[in-house]
Amino acid sequence: MSRVLAVDDTRALRAMLADCLTRAGHEVILAADGIEALDQLRRHKPDIVITDLNMPRMNGLDFIEAARQEPEGQSLPMLLLTTETAQALKDRARAVRATGWITKPFDPKQILSLVDQLA
Repeated sequence: MSRVLAVDDTRALRAMLADCLTRAGHEVILAADGIEALDQLRRHKPDIVITDLNMPRMNGLDFIEAARQEPEGQSLPMLLLTTETAQALKDRARAVRATGWITKPFDPKQILSLVDQLA
């Protein structure tokens, strides 16, 4: 069992991620944006993060960049889950040391496989 921080501003997607992960036996912590995710990261020390890219207040790339400055986030696996495919965004993801890039809609088997491999 891993502790997964799932970050997305869409309530339905957070619910789908939580359902998929909890059914597989993982503990899930939810956040609606990057600012809330930083707070959850500090409080719960997850084993892995799955974050949306486009969110209000703090997007996924800014969240990952800020999380890498925290002791809890320096070596933490962090995956971006997004509909975006622009190379410039992928380049920025590499620059902030995102662990991976997953396109929506997500495949539950792919998410569970990545959590098992990385967490």
